[in-house]
Amino acid sequence: MFSNHKILILTVCVLGLGGCSATQTGLLGLAPVGDRKEYVQARDLYSAGDYPEAIRHLSDYIYKTKNVKRREARAYRLLGMSYEQLGQLSKALEVYLEALEFHPQNVPLLLAAASLYQRTDLLDRSIELYDRVLAEEPNNLEALEGQGANYSKMGFYSKARSFYDQFFALNPSAAPIYRARYAETFLRQRNYKDAFIHITLALEEDNTSPDFWLLSAKAARGLGRPQEALANLNAALLLAPQRQDLLANKALWLYENGRYEQSAQTAQQILAKKPHNQLARLIIAMDDYYLGNKQTSRQLMEEILETEPDTFTGKVTAKLLKQLHF
Repeated sequence: MFSNHKILILTVCVLGLGGCSATQTGLLGLAPVGDRKEYVQARDLYSAGDYPEAIRHLSDYIYKTKNVKRREARAYRLLGMSYEQLGQLSKALEVYLEALEFHPQNVPLLLAAASLYQRTDLLDRSIELYDRVLAEEPNNLEALEGQGANYSKMGFYSKARSFYDQFFALNPSAAPIYRARYAETFLRQRNYKDAFIHITLALEEDNTSPDFWLLSAKAARGLGRPQEALANLNAALLLAPQRQDLLANKALWLYENGRYEQSAQTAQQILAKKPHNQLARLIIAMDDYYLGNKQTSRQLMEEILETEPDTFTGKVTAKLLKQLHF
């Protein structure tokens, strides 16, 4: 059994951002009392949202001595977080990487740097650091989910699911956002059945996300259920009525279903916000074509080509002008 003072020591180690290390100053890896007061002040400034002042205090705290044993992992972590809050991501990463020179196995620092690499699309480096975390803690949930997200971004969806499978086995009550990300790996591989199953599970826990409804709509469409797809897309639009991507999908799907007037009305909603949106104008041109307004359709397509002929939509428009009979 642990004595009371040992329990107290363990509690301090768990609560500290960087954990305890024998290489840090003092038995618990903490700086002397006077220095700790400066760290606490910096932490309070961070909590109050005064990130520039937090940076100033933490920089003094870390760099005022050449004794690297005082360079606590938790102070580096807080300094990096402060830079992140200010949007200075390269500076934050610089801090984390310097800290890892002194604390190469510190899991919170590895996670912070890996997450930052992921946010900046340096996925290979992110994978490397998450691997280092998993070497230390094979069941670390943040690292497992991080690797799932990395491999999904890279298009390795089966590999991504192997990490998500471990993640859910350890955390079956995970937040629905992770179930949605898992569902998307199936959608990307056109496994619409499993995509629909998993996004439905996410929606059972949270039906307030337009992105969840959009994913469900795409899965239903892939399963050949167009009416259900449109119903789910409408649910997304109820939550985010001004989202251009949702309106564009709805206009396209209505066009595919032969509901040309409704498709054109939906595309007009996009043009009300973005009058020169090429995709919306092309959808309206195609709707006009099949509604019998062929000259209006041709005129709209020619106007699209006059503005931006080299875009993907412009190139599609050029092909349609050659193929359609006006």
